[in-house]
Amino acid sequence: MQDALSNDEYDALAQVAAGNLGARPSACVARNAKRLAGLKYVSYRKDGMLLLTDKGAQTLFIRQCIDGLRALIADPMAPLTPEVRTFLGKKGHVTVRPEGGFILTMRGRESLDDIEQRQH
Repeated sequence: MQDALSNDEYDALAQVAAGNLGARPSACVARNAKRLAGLKYVSYRKDGMLLLTDKGAQTLFIRQCIDGLRALIADPMAPLTPEVRTFLGKKGHVTVRPEGGFILTMRGRESLDDIEQRQH
């Protein structure tokens, strides 16, 4: 994620992804639409509605994976979406615990540590 997005911008992306913007976007979406469109996370349809681009969808998915890793550190029983669970498992970042839930592997911890260092 080379373009550092604020939490507000991530929230706006999530709202666009949800697709229930109605006739008028929320204040969050309106305030961030120009920057997100400029960075190619969203695009405008001909009718003026916002659409999530592939880059935006990928960014949201990466954010979900990072949030999932952080949640598992605090609680091994933290819920993960099936897509995030599959991705993190295939990448070797989590393993299934016999008693339920997931545990971060050494690789998962190293990845999360690397992400934390880059964000600060």
